[in-house]
Amino acid sequence: MALTFDYEEVDHRVQFIKASWVSDSNGNATATTTKYYDGDLKGLCTIPGDSDGAPTDDYDITITDKYGIDVLMGAGINRDTANTEYVAYASLGAVSMSKLTFAVSATGELNQGVIAVYII
Repeated sequence: MALTFDYEEVDHRVQFIKASWVSDSNGNATATTTKYYDGDLKGLCTIPGDSDGAPTDDYDITITDKYGIDVLMGAGINRDTANTEYVAYASLGAVSMSKLTFAVSATGELNQGVIAVYII
């Protein structure tokens, strides 16, 4: 249904992307950034919606580059319905001069959440 981005450059090296999503009737949401990114993913945080809009347990997130490669390296699979979860940089990939496509699936109808990513 909707996936919107807030972009921020924390300093001249760190880039921050916040993606707020609301799933469609099939439990999916997809959108591509308008900016190009280059660097290592240093952190991923997933925040499920509140009890009225919490996603189905074990919902999935992928972030793919221009080649269709999941730069999360599978770390966005099976996210929790109730808890904020973090993934450390050792489990994440990198991106090279690419817009990023965020995709959320298996969330249940009209549920919501937030994805936060740091790139250095």
